[in-house]
Amino acid sequence: MGQTILDTHQKALAINLDKDKYGTIAEIGAGQETARWFFMVGGAAGTIAKAMSAYDMQFSDSIYGPTSRYVSRDRLRSMLDHEYHLLEERLGSSRGEELSFFAFANTVTACSFSRQQPGHGWLGVCFQTSPHAIPAQIDLHVSLKGQENLQDQETLGLLGINLIYGALYLHQDPDALLASLLDGLSTDLLDIDMIDFCGPAFEHVDNRLMALRLVQRGLCGAAMFQADGSVVHPADVLYRKAVLVERGRFRPPTRLTMELLECACKSFFEEIDVDRDDVVVLSEMTLHNLAEGDTIDAEDFLQRVEILCALGKHVLISDYGEFYRLASYLFQYTRMPVGLALGVPTLLQLFDEKYYSDLEGGILESFGRLFRNDLRLYVCPAIDHQSGAVTTINNLSVAQHLQHLYRHLLENGYIRELSALDPAKLAIDSNAVLEQIRSGDPAWEGMVPDEVARIIREQRLFNCSD
Repeated sequence: MGQTILDTHQKALAINLDKDKYGTIAEIGAGQETARWFFMVGGAAGTIAKAMSAYDMQFSDSIYGPTSRYVSRDRLRSMLDHEYHLLEERLGSSRGEELSFFAFANTVTACSFSRQQPGHGWLGVCFQTSPHAIPAQIDLHVSLKGQENLQDQETLGLLGINLIYGALYLHQDPDALLASLLDGLSTDLLDIDMIDFCGPAFEHVDNRLMALRLVQRGLCGAAMFQADGSVVHPADVLYRKAVLVERGRFRPPTRLTMELLECACKSFFEEIDVDRDDVVVLSEMTLHNLAEGDTIDAEDFLQRVEILCALGKHVLISDYGEFYRLASYLFQYTRMPVGLALGVPTLLQLFDEKYYSDLEGGILESFGRLFRNDLRLYVCPAIDHQSGAVTTINNLSVAQHLQHLYRHLLENGYIRELSALDPAKLAIDSNAVLEQIRSGDPAWEGMVPDEVARIIREQRLFNCSD
């Protein structure tokens, strides 16, 4: 039998009736919605040491210190640090033997009609799993989708209770904790696009895998982590940056994969409207790239990630199979140029109208969305493994009725050729390389960068055979 799902009332009451848990709640913006639940269900005196909000910036700064942005992870962490420290300072000696302390905080802006901006915010909880235990912490970012301020406030209240309950009672099962965040809610109301688990309670949790789980469970359309493995909120990385993305399976990254990206970077950096110091380069994997049938192998995913991170790549995981959806996502955060690095086979797929049957305007609508901002495609040639013929953007054959559209995109610079690639690398097939790795054929080592070969051998990735 599956685990019984408690509603918000039941969760808040369960925490209030637990004589072993005691904590504080500090909320900035969008009301005192989380604290309200504890007082509404009754028994809060046994659980809540303090509930507060410091709306005025000067008051907030006097308590938590100055900050450049009030709705930010830095502000969230300063709130949690301050509130948890006060719990231990004021109650540690008198009640620390019997209680597990927790501090919950959020800093949020709800939807704004005057600025026509949706709401978003940071929520976190710092908590002990037992008295005197070193605390663990969960930080998350939420994008709100409410049509009115009150709806966002209600969403935040439910999410806050779900987060506190999950931390206190589900921390041993992070997957279950993640799923429980949507109890009583739906993705029509919010996206959770970043979550970070840290501390002793989560020493075996890989936050890169949790980023994948966010996308898998539909809590967001995309999640991101950096080369050092740290998860990040996409807005913090992409805001006002030019972006270059290479989509792939990276199973494994081959010499062709990496040279394609290097050539695309060189071309992108040479654009007159691109400052190379303000460019974010991403290796993107979609759920489709990761799936084998209907399932995603977590170990296989982490193996691919291990290599990309070792190569210094920032990774984006998305559920945006169509490129126009990926473009729309990126342009939420930046109005600077965006480049997509791809091969001729992928470009040909872009002109396959079967992928746009769900759009009323079909392929024209999809291209309108894809190219409506400053986006360009950087395309490397492809070689026919049987005939040896090379296909470039200049001799690519698309359907007769789409040829005028293709020429328009080509002549106006939306599609640009990557001609500097080593022709010998065009013959590399990642599927063949993977089979060679598994079968023990040493030829694969010449098909991947030296660093990739070393990692695969040393960590025996992809079922590497001697």
